[in-house]
Amino acid sequence: MPVNSSQPASRSQAERKRADGSAYAKSRLSNGADLFLAEVDGRSREARRYRDVYGDLLQHLGGADHASEARKHLAKRACALIVWCETVEAKLAAGEELEVGPYTTAINSLRRLLSDLGLDPTARDLTPSLGEYLAARSA
Repeated sequence: MPVNSSQPASRSQAERKRADGSAYAKSRLSNGADLFLAEVDGRSREARRYRDVYGDLLQHLGGADHASEARKHLAKRACALIVWCETVEAKLAAGEELEVGPYTTAINSLRRLLSDLGLDPTARDLTPSLGEYLAARSA
C-alpha cells in the first residue's frame, strides 16, 4: 500500500484536518446518534429493548455525561447479553428446549460485566450551584 508522504503517519486523527480546515467528523456511533455500527431497524422488539436497557444502565452509572467511555462500552456488551438471555428465556417459556451451555456462559459473562460496572447505583451530586440555590430561595 503506498504511503502518502504529504501527511506523516505519526499525526493523530485529532490533529489532521480536512482540506477546508475543518476537523474530521466522528462517526454516528461515536457521537451518540446511533447505538449500532450496522444499519439496524430500531423498531424491532430487540432493538427497543436494547435501547431501554442501555438507558437504564447509563442512569445506573450516573447518567450519560458521567459514565466513562469504557463503562459505556461495557454497558453496551451487557445490554446485548441481557437481550439475548431474555430472548432465550422467552423461547424456554414457550416450551422450546434450552441449550444450557451457551446460556450459562452468557449469564456468567453478564454477571462479570455487571460486577465490573458496579452493582450499586452511582451516586450523583444533586447539590445546586450557588446561583440555583439563591434563585430557588428568592422564589
